[in-house]
Amino acid sequence: MKNSLLILLNIPLALVGGVAGLWLTGQNLSVPASVGFIALFGIALANGMVLVTYLNQLLQEGVPMAEACVRGACLRLRPVLMTASAAGLGLVPMVLSTGTGSEVQRPLATVVIGGLVTSTMLTLLVIPALYRWFAIDLDREAPTMKAEQGDAHQGDHTIHHTPQTVGTHVIPLQGEGADRDERR
Repeated sequence: MKNSLLILLNIPLALVGGVAGLWLTGQNLSVPASVGFIALFGIALANGMVLVTYLNQLLQEGVPMAEACVRGACLRLRPVLMTASAAGLGLVPMVLSTGTGSEVQRPLATVVIGGLVTSTMLTLLVIPALYRWFAIDLDREAPTMKAEQGDAHQGDHTIHHTPQTVGTHVIPLQGEGADRDERR
């Protein structure tokens, strides 16, 4: 629950940039701009999930909290920047358009690009700083995680005897019964 709240904190961080983008360009809040906010929130939440998941993973590996926050932000810088820059660069032609339909495209792109700038910066700075208060409780999570890992390992040794079908082709199994198919 705490992690969900931390990830949802990305929404106001993205909202600031979207509103600032509209204000700086002199555009009004419209239906296309509102659709842009929806797209922006999805990208911002995905970036937050990437960072928080990695911070949790570092804690579970025994890395101290302060080091996990710094290392997590540094090591997740590239994935977060790649996600934001791919979305932002894809919308640049919409922001620069002047032809027919540009009055619909421009507010949407302005909101997303403005929100991505602030959301990306603040995600990499604010989320690791606040993570100390929202971190998972390893003592309570450990029994649940061990049980899940035990279930996963039990399933690794089972052999499935049903061939897999891909389109109209049947893929024979390897292991028990595979040599029986070769003898035919």
